[in-house]
Amino acid sequence: MESMETTKGSKHTGRDDRATSEGVLDPRTRLMLFKLLSNGTLSKIDGCLSTGKEANVYYAEGKGKEEEPLAIKIYKTSILVFKDRERYVSGEHRYRKGYAKSNPRKMVTMWAEKEFRNYNRIYNAKIPTPKPILLKNHVLLLEFLGRDMWASPRLKDANLSEKRQRQAYIEMVLILRHMYQRANLVHGDFSEFNTLWHNNMVYVIDVSQSVESDHPSALDFLRKDIANTNDFFKKTLDVMSTRQLFEFVTSTIIGDTEQEESDALDKIMHDCEEEYERSKKATVEERLKLKQEADSAEAVFMSQFLPRSLNQVNEAELQRMADGEREDDYVKAVAMLTGNKEVVDKLGGGGVALQVGQVKAVKFQQANAKGEDGRKKHKDDEDYDDENGDGDDGGSLGSEYESDDEPRFVKVPMTPEQLEARKLAKRAERKKNKEEVKAAQSEKRTTKMKKKDKRKQISKSKGKKR
Repeated sequence: MESMETTKGSKHTGRDDRATSEGVLDPRTRLMLFKLLSNGTLSKIDGCLSTGKEANVYYAEGKGKEEEPLAIKIYKTSILVFKDRERYVSGEHRYRKGYAKSNPRKMVTMWAEKEFRNYNRIYNAKIPTPKPILLKNHVLLLEFLGRDMWASPRLKDANLSEKRQRQAYIEMVLILRHMYQRANLVHGDFSEFNTLWHNNMVYVIDVSQSVESDHPSALDFLRKDIANTNDFFKKTLDVMSTRQLFEFVTSTIIGDTEQEESDALDKIMHDCEEEYERSKKATVEERLKLKQEADSAEAVFMSQFLPRSLNQVNEAELQRMADGEREDDYVKAVAMLTGNKEVVDKLGGGGVALQVGQVKAVKFQQANAKGEDGRKKHKDDEDYDDENGDGDDGGSLGSEYESDDEPRFVKVPMTPEQLEARKLAKRAERKKNKEEVKAAQSEKRTTKMKKKDKRKQISKSKGKKR
């Protein structure tokens, strides 16, 4: 009885066992930190460096000869202020199986793993960022950016001179391009708040919400990142337009070497300076008109739909592009998806209609690379088809596309009147089917045996009397 009494009290967990201090330090998190101290990973953990909506960052020192300074990022698991995580996860193939929305601790652990993987990818692409060291559930260990236990300031708080601001702007533009081209990532929240000024260089941080470049909303996030960058620097500098910076970041024509990127960037900045000089010579009315046109063009570009995959381009859009009725940005996005560098290069001098045949050819290749259920084929699926005799002998989806004798469905663009007529025809057909079903049921009820007669027949068959 004494043993039961002692164990019964120890099994109970109250509010004190789940209490959280500083938003992140609950008993389970403290135990993780104690294990890092006891196993020799850390020698000490000091005060808080910064707080945010998703995590707190603390200063620590690693065990070793030099006691390397480190930063510990501890994610919040109990008080979740950052609840808009769904838009950064859904649609990305790395998390196609979803995540535990009902379990905050599992969701935050997955979020920490996402940031750790993004940091690794950015660091390996030689982009200025803290080096990721260790991940333990929702505790992330990073390289410390600072000096004498003081963290480097954010770009917003750095108070840079005009010369340093120009340098910082060029470095942020290059970070956006290198993340997109080398690491295949879009930051998603790139601004002066998520960049540090360390050793006279710009370092990118807080990459937990970064998505891959093939994410359905990647281009929308990229345009927002570009707008944030320009909005911060245009108060003191002459910056590129959102469209010019977007084209520089996503361009596949520019080479990967530093010299080629520098030449392309110098050319764009030279065009911006010439445009600025022309606006200075213009009258007040002309200047106001040019500003209104520029603001209108930027608003249209920010709200314009840009396809991220060829599945978003239908036959009607192909015909519009062939007739030259689509915007250059849309045509360029499709040309980049198909790898048509000639069209992308020509779009700098005016509108060019995209070759429809090339888009159809790429779509055809994508269709052949998919199974009958629409999913992407993997090597294991191909081996399975070959073993079951469904490979290249005529049972695959590709053979159906290659056969010219069999009829194929062709999507034809329709006018609004035709769409309305088709909708009314479908509605009338459904109403007719409903009336026929009602008539059949009514006729069935006329010949149906009554329940009392049915019970009598059952009783007679069993030999029972009532």
